[in-house]
Amino acid sequence: MAEAGHLEAVVERCVARCSNDRGELLSVLRGVQGELGCLPRDALTAVAAALGLPRANVEATASFYHLLHGEPHGAYEILFSDNIVDELAGRRELMQYLCEQLWVQPGKLSEDGLVWIATTSDIGLADQAPAALVNGRPLPALDKSRLDLVTELVRERRPLAEWPAMLFAVADNVRRAGPLLGAPFAPGTALTRAAALGAEGVLAEMAAAKLRGRGGAGFPTATKWSSCRRAPDPQRYVVCNADEGEPGTFKDRVLLARHADLVFEGMTLAALAIGAQQGFVYLRGEYADLLIPLEAALARRRRDGLLGRGIGGAAGFDFDIALRLGAGAYICGEESALIESLEGKPGHPRNRPPYPDRCGFRGKPTAVNNVETFACAARIVADGAAAFSALGTADSAGTKLVSVAGDVARPGTYEVPFGIAIRELLAESGAREPQAVQVGGPSGTLVSWREFGRRIAFEDVPTAGAFMVFGRGRDLFEVARNFTRFFAHESCGFCTPCRVGTTLLANTMDKLAAGKGSAWDMTQMKSLMHVMLTMSHCGLGHTAAQPVVQTMAKFPEAFERRLKNLDFEPAFDLDGALATARLITGRDDRWAHLLSREP
Repeated sequence: MAEAGHLEAVVERCVARCSNDRGELLSVLRGVQGELGCLPRDALTAVAAALGLPRANVEATASFYHLLHGEPHGAYEILFSDNIVDELAGRRELMQYLCEQLWVQPGKLSEDGLVWIATTSDIGLADQAPAALVNGRPLPALDKSRLDLVTELVRERRPLAEWPAMLFAVADNVRRAGPLLGAPFAPGTALTRAAALGAEGVLAEMAAAKLRGRGGAGFPTATKWSSCRRAPDPQRYVVCNADEGEPGTFKDRVLLARHADLVFEGMTLAALAIGAQQGFVYLRGEYADLLIPLEAALARRRRDGLLGRGIGGAAGFDFDIALRLGAGAYICGEESALIESLEGKPGHPRNRPPYPDRCGFRGKPTAVNNVETFACAARIVADGAAAFSALGTADSAGTKLVSVAGDVARPGTYEVPFGIAIRELLAESGAREPQAVQVGGPSGTLVSWREFGRRIAFEDVPTAGAFMVFGRGRDLFEVARNFTRFFAHESCGFCTPCRVGTTLLANTMDKLAAGKGSAWDMTQMKSLMHVMLTMSHCGLGHTAAQPVVQTMAKFPEAFERRLKNLDFEPAFDLDGALATARLITGRDDRWAHLLSREP
């Protein structure tokens, strides 16, 4: 444990780095944990005193995020992704192998205090599964030989800076490129044209291009920006949602790594359109390795006059962008929860209305869009609305980035025109005897082999980007079960229907997996799903039962073969639990068994 003097110095340094801003509580906590290795109670007390916050507020934020912890995790924290794609690629066996090599139990600090090994939710590397994070840095494409090298480096106590670079090499895996990923883009191109168009002209281009949000909901971008511009409060913000936590999605990671200028330029166009002077990129905690290159890109744009005061030489066009790092919370992908997190609070979704375009960050009008949407906006202004709307369908203009993973020969990012048939994308990615595709992640749509003629479009199968393929030999019950555990783990706990419902659903799936299920359990799950759908506070609770609902409907045999009885059977075997007592007392007559007593 850190000495009091050292602890206070660390807290003072981290608070000063964040300009003593209470709203940057999460950044302060990340900084303190980075230096101390954890967040001990004394550190939380010191942070509360330094920022003038109630101790309970600091504790609430520190305990909400999965990547923050109050106990030491050693010199090496290794977190394996437990996304279903990683599971099917051998994550469980590889994690057990590493634990045996390092003599550590999962979820427990090794006896020498050196290493901690556990699981975490999807880390955005499904195309390179199985994968893990070591002290926040990605370890893609793991196998036993790579883990042998990791074991050796850990035993030698080598700092990560001295580990071979190839261990951290994340491939972009762009398999098909279009206007976003393939066409050249010179920074400032869109801003030059925007200067001639003006704010109203930029909004007109968004409307003519029929740009809809790429986060899955598909809300018209021009409508959102126009509403924000009309808000009476003159102080407005632009926020980029880079918290792509939906399992199986990684296309935003590719955009930020390869085309950061496209994203930043799109944010700057939004600022011009709505009249904002400050923007934020909320980057998911699992993408911390992108911080340094993104900061470098921002610094270069400031040097080139593309950010800061008088952008492009235009007096009064002042706008800058700051990066904010999350700390592991799927719910923060929801825009109002993201704003709460930006303000240093737990990421609980807000009641809506009011919507962020009128009451967002710090109560001010805020335009929140995801990474891909801002990249599209830059392309529209640079190339013209007609070029963008020429691709796709009448209701879904342009292209869509799709993260393809699972049972395919060529996993990676595909830029496809809206309207492409699922069958075509399966063929292009080399799918191996596919029986189902989970489009849009666990909260999305399960498409069976009978429906492969359906199309990726807002009017048919919408998606934020995930496209997980499951071959004929995969057990879709286990896929749905993995998703229920994910939702139970990621529920923010704010409302009872979601907090309790996701846990009950996961427990019932475990009961079925143990061979103790019945038709009664199936009926109860359907009833539970209705409660969650109609009474949960936000979209997580509304969609958490989707994997079970859709798998039941489209692959009922996956459930039926696990039903042991037609009638109810309790998951807990009380008679079996008495076996130890019978052994101790030396009794095994019929009166020592619950089920064999006669009246």
